[in-house]
Amino acid sequence: MKNCPLEKETLKIRGKELTVFRPASLEPFLEGEASQVSRFPFWAKLWEAAIVLADFVATLEPPRKILEIGAGLGVPGLTAAAFGHEVTLTDYEDTPLELARRSAEANGLSVRVARLDWLNPHDLGEFEVIVGAEVVYAGRLFQPLLDIFRRYLLPGGEIYLAHDRERARVLVPFLKRAEHEYEVATSLRRLRTENETFEIVLNRLRPKGF
Repeated sequence: MKNCPLEKETLKIRGKELTVFRPASLEPFLEGEASQVSRFPFWAKLWEAAIVLADFVATLEPPRKILEIGAGLGVPGLTAAAFGHEVTLTDYEDTPLELARRSAEANGLSVRVARLDWLNPHDLGEFEVIVGAEVVYAGRLFQPLLDIFRRYLLPGGEIYLAHDRERARVLVPFLKRAEHEYEVATSLRRLRTENETFEIVLNRLRPKGF
C-alpha cells in the first residue's frame, strides 16, 4: 500500500459501531497514469450505497456465508462479519484490501480478504449470499459480472446489489440481462445526511427455478 496517512471513520449500523480506515488524502494515488479518470481510486470513497447495503445486510439472519465483490472499503462485508456472518471480502486493487484488513483488525473481526479479477476469477468456493455496492458501472463488464454470480453463488442463494439511483442508465440494462437467469426484485431506500438525501436502489437477484 502506498505510504500515506490514514483517517478513521466511525459508523453506527443497527446499534453496532464500526471503525473504517481510508486514505486521508488521494494525492498519493493520483500520480502519473493513475491520474486518468479510468484509474481514479473510486474504492477510496465511502459510497452511500455501501452504507445502505450494510444496513440491509445487518438484517440477514446469521450465520450465512457471504461474498462481497468490488468491496472497496468493505463496509457491507465488515458489517456482515460484525453481525455473525462468515465473510470473504474481494476487490481488484490491493490497497483497499489492505485497508479492509486493518479495519477488520481494528473491529476485532475475522474476515477473509482476497483479490478478485472478474475477467480471470480463481477458486474462492461458493457462497449463500453475494453482495456489492456500486459494482454495475460499465456495459463491458455485464457478462463478466454475471459469470461471477454463476461461479460463486450456491444453488438457491441470493445476490444483493445497491446503487445510487443516478446510475439507473447503466443499472437498468444490466438487470434486463440478468432477468434471463434471475428473479429480480427492486426497492428504493433513502439515506439522509445533514445536507442531502440520497436515493439508493436495492436489488435482490434469485436464480430462477429455486
